[in-house]
Amino acid sequence: MPLPLDLPPAPLGLKGRAAELATLVNTVETAAPTRLALVGSGGSGKSMLANALGHRLARFFGGRVHWFRVGSWDFYTLTEMLALRFGVEGENRVPRLNAFFKRTGPRLIVLDNHEDDRAMARLLEAFAKSPVTFLITARRCLLAGVLIFPVTAPLVTAGRSAFPRVARLTRMLRWNPLALDIADGIVGSGGATVSELQDFLTGRGVQRVRAIKHEDDLPEIALLVEWAWQRLAPASKRMLGVLAHIEGDHVDLESLRRLARIRSGLARALEPLVRWHLVQEPIARRYTLHAVVRHAVLPRTTPSSERVFEYYVTLLERQPERLLLEQSHLFAAMDHAHRTSNLNAMLRVEALARRLAGHDD
Repeated sequence: MPLPLDLPPAPLGLKGRAAELATLVNTVETAAPTRLALVGSGGSGKSMLANALGHRLARFFGGRVHWFRVGSWDFYTLTEMLALRFGVEGENRVPRLNAFFKRTGPRLIVLDNHEDDRAMARLLEAFAKSPVTFLITARRCLLAGVLIFPVTAPLVTAGRSAFPRVARLTRMLRWNPLALDIADGIVGSGGATVSELQDFLTGRGVQRVRAIKHEDDLPEIALLVEWAWQRLAPASKRMLGVLAHIEGDHVDLESLRRLARIRSGLARALEPLVRWHLVQEPIARRYTLHAVVRHAVLPRTTPSSERVFEYYVTLLERQPERLLLEQSHLFAAMDHAHRTSNLNAMLRVEALARRLAGHDD
């Protein structure tokens, strides 16, 4: 009987990753508790590899495997997330969490999409003596005392393609698995032939050498998004815009419908986004964007942080039973309230956090 895990569902397939996965399993099993970082460029497959590793190590950790999307959260928010997830109440969160970890035994905590090295260093040091193995995914990681495992595109060192249908585009797309997956979705759905997609990418200079702004600024994926954008209906574009500006995690269909202001034709608007692999579905009927796709969509859309904040805070005030499922949106609301110094927003979020922790007055 499979163990219940606090993880996204296991990926259906890890193309060309068997050797890396076996190495990581052996590393953790022989060195736990440890601190390990999967580091690689945007779209290289870090999160998928971390997810597969969590499922592979489930029995080793007795089912105590947990997934957090952390982004650029500060130390306060990171420890608040841990405390709320594990039901650790009261002041002095760090000592209480350390006591909880020591009492409940070894576990694996995955911290996905890490961005703030100082906050992460403080967090890992705070729990350095606990029996917790921390697994980080990051585009870059300037942390001493952490074992860095570089994640490169699958099969790149062998010069082979993990996506046979679009093998001709492999070198052009620099073996990037995210770009190849989107291209494979476009070709596999009949949206374009390999030759047509190749001509489009070549004509827009996909192979031109240029300086990029940061790790998520990948021209090959931006151009695939451009190809799709030219063919999407307005409702589909609004969906992508909502997902690009959401600071929490995956979004359910009803929330996506409301935030994208879609009155009818929800399935029709979503269909090309799924067909062309522009969206990810980590949990059934809940959708998100990869960070690199998000970066390509952002300049095409208008921010709506106030509207998103109001939507999720109101939703959770009315339906507190959804707090656990929507907790990443609660933490995004918390960050928004602190960032805007909005006292009323802070009080509303604090009340929700207390309810999530189970000690509402």
